[in-house]
Amino acid sequence: MLFGTAGIPLSSIPRTTENGIAHLKKLNLDAMELEFVHSVNISPDKAPMVKRAAEKSNITLTCHGQYYINLSSNENSIIGASKQRILNAARIADLCGAWSLVFHAGFYQKKSPGDVYGIIKKGLEEISGILKGEGNKIWIRPETTGKLAQFGTVDEILRLSQEVDNVMPCIDFSHLHARSNGKINSENDFRQILEKVENALGKNGLNNMHIHLSGINYGERGEKNHLNLEESDINYKGLLKVWKDFNIKGVVISESPNIEGDAMLIKGLFEIL
Repeated sequence: MLFGTAGIPLSSIPRTTENGIAHLKKLNLDAMELEFVHSVNISPDKAPMVKRAAEKSNITLTCHGQYYINLSSNENSIIGASKQRILNAARIADLCGAWSLVFHAGFYQKKSPGDVYGIIKKGLEEISGILKGEGNKIWIRPETTGKLAQFGTVDEILRLSQEVDNVMPCIDFSHLHARSNGKINSENDFRQILEKVENALGKNGLNNMHIHLSGINYGERGEKNHLNLEESDINYKGLLKVWKDFNIKGVVISESPNIEGDAMLIKGLFEIL
């Protein structure tokens, strides 16, 4: 299991991508998620330097695509722009040597979940085909989402991973906790999620995990905002125990406000279990 931060560590001075990668090594962390959430902020010329920095420090890179993605929009122009945003992020992330690309796939917008699933699946098939044709092997990772209005239940994401080439899930346990209005929070709940992953994707699913974790504030409609783990009611210690029991492998990205603080906290706890 590799543990890292959603973006450049806050304690990195200066806060540049390359310096942040080197700083993660000093913090005894293993990974960093390139935050393309507002724009793809690394140029094609800069990307090889990021890749070399990550290789030098033995840091695994992942990427979070833009927030402005809705593959199930009622407007074809928005669907088209969303596909291009995913493709652009995947291309630059691949040049950086990133392992996988995470994004929120879409919204229900009064359509049935089944109809939305079909629309998003079609979009991902197109994206996967284009990237495959370009020789880009980055994992495409639709994420489990934290708001009831968003597409992204565990079952939806796992089904996409079964049916579309080069798609695998990003399991955000904090989002699932928020989406359930706090109900998903016991070790048994977490076991059931990993059992679903294994039933759908086999041992390969458990050995190829991209996970997000943070504290989280929520209400009846789901996620409100992220919190530090110790300020939240999420049972992160029980979650780490279940990860250990299932012997999962992959990357865990801390999305708490104190990104490196919680990344170091959960890595330290996981290693002594």
